[in-house]
Amino acid sequence: MTKNPVIAIDGFSSTGKSSISKVIAQKLDLIHLDTGALYRGITVYALRNHFQDQKINLTALKKDLHNIHLEFRNPQQQLVLFLNNQNINTEIRDPKVSEFVSIVAKEAEVRNFLLTTQRAMAEQGGIIMDGRDIGTVVLPNADYKFFLTASTEERTRRRVLELQSQGVNADFEEVKANLLMRDKIDSEREISPLKQAEDAILIDNTSINKEQTIDLILSYIKK
Repeated sequence: MTKNPVIAIDGFSSTGKSSISKVIAQKLDLIHLDTGALYRGITVYALRNHFQDQKINLTALKKDLHNIHLEFRNPQQQLVLFLNNQNINTEIRDPKVSEFVSIVAKEAEVRNFLLTTQRAMAEQGGIIMDGRDIGTVVLPNADYKFFLTASTEERTRRRVLELQSQGVNADFEEVKANLLMRDKIDSEREISPLKQAEDAILIDNTSINKEQTIDLILSYIKK
């Protein structure tokens, strides 16, 4: 395996990017960075400070970015996200954050704000990042790039099960509509849209489980 490799995993919502990346990080002794968590962290801040009339005031948020400090603290690869010294690792998975995160993430100022942070974290290698534009924008020179996809129905099923495991009563059609909305926003935004890098390996895990997906990805990584 390349010494201290940099691995980029991109893909659609609910394809298992983060949980799969965590396991691969453990198996290969890498640091895992869930870049989506950073955007969720900014969304948490926005909902707390700039949420009015059932929408986020994006203009006010962008003027306030300098007051946001996001930091991953590490107990041994299991990185925990802090917003201005407060642990928000659970809050970033709230359904309301999921509803608004794509709207926040499409803003150029937000993406630029986080780009430097993400690249700095990868400079020393030995890291696996997952997100939506890692292989195309954040780490275009990554040693390995993968793009995960799955059918809408299967992704919805997985998301519903995830929410139910957290005690959230999730409606299948509502979750599906949310996923489709996020797909549209992520894929059509002008800045760093969600798309497969030309040199990324496509992994469709509609019909394979998490463990099989992990094994397939690992099979491409040189020992």
